[in-house]
Amino acid sequence: MSYKQLSSSKSSIFDNDKEIEKCLAENKVPTLGIGVIKNGKLQQVRVFGELKKGTAAPYNTIFNVASLTKPITAMVTLKLVSLGKWNLDEPIHIYWTDPDVSKDPNSKLLTTRHILSHQTGFTNWRGNNKDGKLHFEFTPGAKYQYSGEGFEYLRKALEVKFHKSLNQLASELIFTPLQMTDTKYFWDNKTDSLRFATGYNNKGIAYETEKNKTANGADNLLTTIEDYGKFLTSVMNHEGLTQKVFDDMTAHQVETKNGKHFGLGFEIYDLGNGEYALSHGGADKGVQTIVFIFPKTKQGLLIFTNVDDGYKIYEKLLTHYLGENGQKIIDIETK
Repeated sequence: MSYKQLSSSKSSIFDNDKEIEKCLAENKVPTLGIGVIKNGKLQQVRVFGELKKGTAAPYNTIFNVASLTKPITAMVTLKLVSLGKWNLDEPIHIYWTDPDVSKDPNSKLLTTRHILSHQTGFTNWRGNNKDGKLHFEFTPGAKYQYSGEGFEYLRKALEVKFHKSLNQLASELIFTPLQMTDTKYFWDNKTDSLRFATGYNNKGIAYETEKNKTANGADNLLTTIEDYGKFLTSVMNHEGLTQKVFDDMTAHQVETKNGKHFGLGFEIYDLGNGEYALSHGGADKGVQTIVFIFPKTKQGLLIFTNVDDGYKIYEKLLTHYLGENGQKIIDIETK
């Protein structure tokens, strides 16, 4: 187990290490990263488990966080909106149109707001379609349907307009200002592979690590608990966002299946008494991650795991660290 204290706290937030280690062993979770945000700051980072047999995972373990990539791409975009350099409701085709849908009139309707709230009309990935091509399954804005393709569409439009890669834009607007030195959309020669948490299936067999060399707007971000915690606290504290853009981001753009809503880039849980949580998860082979922030009370929780069924330990961690709010989130998910 590895640990980093980031600010003084009278009592340790992490007061039950043995119980967590027992939970990991019972659920066969090789590596677990936890970050707790209190009073608008990342207070502590803990990483439990091993990177491989006999090698303890360091506090700055690098994780592939799957779809936790999407909030970064969303925040790059919303910062550009706040700077007056991008428009949420301008049709994307002004900058870029995917060749697969260029003849579909829906391509003229698609906006950034549709993409960030998952109302594009696209499937998650075009590879899911029989012909392997992108199609509009409904008119943009008609309803919710989660789609990674939308975020890739947005990436290409941003790169065309600004003549910069998404990673360059993210570096300028987020990674460098927040000193997120271990965060990138892809692998390069600076990535410390010795600190990387290899993904596992639920039988304890490691997946081969795919070292993507180009950015995907929706997937495969490499980061640490500390880096992503810095990012979430900046979101919670409105950094680089106008009040109008923050209000748009946290407004109910569309209802999702569970009676939850998507805002812009984050899912929203309504917890009663005006309290709400912004959340996002990530799931790929050998990746299960989830984060929550509470902008009103300035709290948050990050959970990163490197195994297919890492979600099995979420419930215990949510109630342990978030108390009543954690239970409310579980109730919304299971009702």
